[in-house]
Amino acid sequence: MIDSIIIQTMSLFNQYYPANSTVFNDLVRQQVQAALNEDIGTGDLTASLVPAAQDVTATIIARETAVICGIPWVKACFRQVDAGVTIEWKVSEGERVQANQILCEISGTARSLLTAERCALNFLQTLSATATATRQYVDAIAGTQSQILDTRKTIPNLRLAQKYAVTVGGGHNQRLALYDGILIKENHIAAAGAIDKVLAQAFALNSGKSIQIEVENMSQLKEALAAGATSILLDNFSTEQLAEAVRFNLQSGKRAVLEASGGIGLKNVREIALTGVDRISIGAITKHIQATDLSMRIIQTD
Repeated sequence: MIDSIIIQTMSLFNQYYPANSTVFNDLVRQQVQAALNEDIGTGDLTASLVPAAQDVTATIIARETAVICGIPWVKACFRQVDAGVTIEWKVSEGERVQANQILCEISGTARSLLTAERCALNFLQTLSATATATRQYVDAIAGTQSQILDTRKTIPNLRLAQKYAVTVGGGHNQRLALYDGILIKENHIAAAGAIDKVLAQAFALNSGKSIQIEVENMSQLKEALAAGATSILLDNFSTEQLAEAVRFNLQSGKRAVLEASGGIGLKNVREIALTGVDRISIGAITKHIQATDLSMRIIQTD
């Protein structure tokens, strides 16, 4: 079954793409169609070597421990190739599986299964990798007040799918894209002239979106708080500096949500969470992933 933490954290992505909604299904369909067009082109030459009437049953198997993510994309891959393909899932989205565990059983014509195989596995192994990496970080900080967040450092054209996978892994989403929030970084500050100036301009937009500013030291943190910042990203702060930032923020009436970013891995994420920061954003869960090892095998021919 899906862990309770997953249900609780399908927040930002789910605001735009509620599960099983038309907009979610359209997103999956469009991404799958683009992938199939890229792969099939004018036709699958190799699958044409198999008799058209040959029916088969196949299974998808996990070759390593993983958190499974991407079931809607797999379904869409097979059904866009052939609506007659049937899939029986043995696991649920977000379930942790073990090596050699059967994930699903697929039945249909051999040509259809062979044509859809690679696209389906590409989505499943990539999204499962993101969900698995996210779950590792979520587990590492269990019991603290911090949340794990993603970034915009995603695979091109798979941004939203990976953001979804982060929530399946128990994490939270930073803004989905540039339209979804204001994140003022060092280059924005340099171009605008000063922290107080750029924050004033952001507030004046009245965009209704979140406003966050990145700072690189305690002096900038104090400037940002004085200028009215309510969400601050602490870039590459040491653990000691993070703890100092949390203390200062609390002494100031906890006026801002504090987020740690930069130089964070599984070895130090819990130590960072224990400083009391509210959020920890990690680009590695979407950009430094290694595809989950999965395979499809035909087990029966009719």
